[in-house]
Amino acid sequence: MKTKKLTAFILVAAILLPAQVLAEKYVIDTKGSHAFIQFRIQHLGYSWLTGRFNTFNGNFDYDEKNPDKASVQVEIDVASIDSNHAERDKHLRSDEFLDVKKYPKARFVSTSFTENGDGTAVLKGNFTLHGVTRPVSIDVEHIGHGADPWGGYRRGFEGTTRIALADYDIKYNLGPKSREVELTLSVEGVRQ
Repeated sequence: MKTKKLTAFILVAAILLPAQVLAEKYVIDTKGSHAFIQFRIQHLGYSWLTGRFNTFNGNFDYDEKNPDKASVQVEIDVASIDSNHAERDKHLRSDEFLDVKKYPKARFVSTSFTENGDGTAVLKGNFTLHGVTRPVSIDVEHIGHGADPWGGYRRGFEGTTRIALADYDIKYNLGPKSREVELTLSVEGVRQ
């Protein structure tokens, strides 16, 4: 009986493991500055305030033959927020907004990836910001992939989403048109 169970286990492992091995693993190229996370929010409803997070890292798995198995993980150093204005950035880091001393990291961990068949996809996952985790949906465009000049292989995606500040317990009143932040994530991964 033990031999039959062992044989069944080996057979199941032989069938399942190759599918997992086919997924290519990529590290997001933040060292070469080939990735960014930008945001924009309306300022009092009169103009757009744009900025970025300068420090983050992450990785993703992707298999062209089985794209629905793709996964993504990103961690953001929230104190690296940069709106091109030192005093404003100090305010954004304070406990009135991001409270970076209490909540130094934001994280995204994917739960699903669905390709639309036209070079676009929908990436869903859990985003943690300001101590709150909520599901988000990111509209993704597959930018391209191929060999790089240094003997490596790269794959790039761009994604956009919107989050409501109140959903993450950020309640500073900026007016009715400043309740949502648009995020753009452009990632170029280096295959490992």
